[in-house]
Amino acid sequence: MKLIGTMTMLALLAAVLISALGVVWTRNQSRVLFVRLTALQNQRDGLNIEYGKLELEQATYAEPRRVDSEARLKLDMVDPQPQDIRLLRQ
Repeated sequence: MKLIGTMTMLALLAAVLISALGVVWTRNQSRVLFVRLTALQNQRDGLNIEYGKLELEQATYAEPRRVDSEARLKLDMVDPQPQDIRLLRQ
């Protein structure tokens, strides 16, 4: 009878130790994942800021007055004369 009690105590002790190790490992994994999540959220925020800046830059470059100005200054483009315009019918 004493042997069964001792074996039961050892089994319970092993179960408690395994459970404790599982809790420690789970908490460590949780901390590691939380740190990674925070880093990824910071990266996302940085990318969102950069995307906003790029959208603003694109809007600036695509502004019709700027396109017209660049075409005239850098490409020497001009408006066509009325006699140079031809209408095509389909």
